[in-house]
Amino acid sequence: MTHMNVEELQRARWPVERARQWYRRIGPICGFNYVPRTAVNTTELWQALDEKTIGQELGWARSCGFNSLRVFVQYIVYEAEPDALIARMDRFLEIAAQNDISVIFVLFDECFGPEPQLGPQPDPIPGIHNSRWSSSPGERRENWPSLARYLTHIIGRFAHDERVIVWDLYNEPQPKSRPLVEGAFAWARSAEPSQPLTACWEAADLWDIASFHEYEPPSAEKLAAITAERPALCTECICRTTGSTFEVVLPLFAQMKIGWYTWGLVKGRTQTYYPWDSPQGAPEQKVWHHDLLHADGTLYDAAEIRLIQGFDDAFRRGNAPAR
Repeated sequence: MTHMNVEELQRARWPVERARQWYRRIGPICGFNYVPRTAVNTTELWQALDEKTIGQELGWARSCGFNSLRVFVQYIVYEAEPDALIARMDRFLEIAAQNDISVIFVLFDECFGPEPQLGPQPDPIPGIHNSRWSSSPGERRENWPSLARYLTHIIGRFAHDERVIVWDLYNEPQPKSRPLVEGAFAWARSAEPSQPLTACWEAADLWDIASFHEYEPPSAEKLAAITAERPALCTECICRTTGSTFEVVLPLFAQMKIGWYTWGLVKGRTQTYYPWDSPQGAPEQKVWHHDLLHADGTLYDAAEIRLIQGFDDAFRRGNAPAR
């Protein structure tokens, strides 16, 4: 298992100019966080890849103007069948590439939810936002040798794969998890990936590129501070019920050269169209919290899609995308 102290990890970061060159080469990023409509969580996604649905939905995404996606990987699936999971990840990348969509893999996640379990996943709880989400690796977080194998095996397999543009090592770790954040960066560095490393949060002194989440209407001052040194990606954004709408967010992101990933694509088993505080059994609200497409591919709001489709040009010009 690779050991690096904090000072070594900080020295291992990409130089700022390398990060800027990478960002210029990648170009404007219009992305989404992805779980297919048939999966209630990432365990269900990775235990058996629903290739037909994924292919259909990524085709819809490309027609909407998206060019990238961010997807969470579940450690317990790797623990049970490592080679099979990596084969599924490779097939997932193949489907994404067929639709000209690049990929960010998220390898650890501390967001919320019960301990992950293998096997058939429970149906969603009616009315509850993301009711069956589970963290990764859960209680297995104490088994560092196994976690190190997980990161180095996966990153090593795709370390020079141009279909993967970023490794997002850890989603929303709490301060108490900083030691594991440092471990994740050390293990990832040992695999020598050509892609940059990031993590949201607890990694501002370790990341190659900055990443942040924004579910409120952003301010220019806050975004300027985030992007002051390194290029930045907003890897989670857009929440209509808090006023964080495409109409509000995308103009600022275009002007400040920030790539972004909205939460959700198709209305499905994660039920993220419900608000965070929606009670069990609540009826569907007129204003969706997240998500962009109905289950048959029809648009929730055509004006939002026009904004997404205009983002690439707006980013390059530094202007707001036309509605």
